[in-house]
This record gives sequence, structure tokens and C-alpha cells, in this order.
Amino acid sequence: MASIKISGTVDDSVVDGEGYRFTIFTQGCPHGCEGCHNPQTHDFNGGKVADTDAIFKEICENPLLSGVTFSGGEPFCQPIPLTVLGRKIHEKGFNIWTFTGYTLEELQDMENPAIEALLAEIDVLVDGRFILGERDLTLSFCGSRNQRIIDMNATRIAGHIVLKVLG
Repeated sequence: MASIKISGTVDDSVVDGEGYRFTIFTQGCPHGCEGCHNPQTHDFNGGKVADTDAIFKEICENPLLSGVTFSGGEPFCQPIPLTVLGRKIHEKGFNIWTFTGYTLEELQDMENPAIEALLAEIDVLVDGRFILGERDLTLSFCGSRNQRIIDMNATRIAGHIVLKVLG
């Protein structure tokens, strides 16, 4: 068991990655992006403490899910409980998408073993801060044109960033 601070969950999302998804909205975000879609997740003192085992049980109860999404808030502010949960999620055969305000390069430059462990559990990373001036409602799974949808499995194999082909 690990505890995690969350704003909430959605057990039937189709907007937080490909397929039918369970989304976990972590609580706390240092970015403060103007126009953020989830401003209620910014306050590190808000939200509620949840048990990752209880969240995992809830995920397993839905036979329609194709994957799980870590969103926020900023998931990389809580890498240890998300890594624990991510390992269990992968053991069940689900994929993991993660939305972050950091770029992949910023996360790698932190040289933080906990962040590296979470990155190792992620199949698709949507990275980059939301920039209101680059907002584009025609994009799938991104809020602004600067954000990337990175295929982390292909990126690890290739040794350089590989963008996800949607569809």
C-alpha cells in the first residue's frame, strides 16, 4: 500500500488518452499555467489522500478499460506512489498515459531516480506546459500546440523522442 494525494478520479474517460480509460487526477502542481483545464488540482494542500491499493481495486473492477491515465495536477510531484501503482497496472495488462507540464527533457535533466522509475512505467507521455496563446481545440489529447504526445516505448528503443501515431 502507498498513499497518494489526489483531486479525484474518473472511471470512464475517453478524452484522457486512447481507448476507454480510468483517470487519476493528482493533487498539487507547481506550473500555474494560465487557462489550465484543472485549476482545482494546483493547491498542494487541497484534495484528499487515497490508497493506491484501493484505486487499483477500482481499476480492476471495470472490464471495459483499455488503460489508465495519470493527470493532474502534476503527476511527477508524486512519482513514488504512481510508480507502485503503475507496476500493478502493467501487470494487469493496461497501458499508462501520463500528462505533465514538464517536457521529457526537463524530467530527464532532474536526474531523480524516483522520476526515472515513473518514466519507465509510462507508455505514452503528453508533455509540456499548457500555453493559452497556443491553445488549439482541434488537437487530440493536447490543449496547446507546444505539447507533444510521446510514444515512450518507441522512444526507449530508438534512443530519441518518437511521437505517438494516433489512431
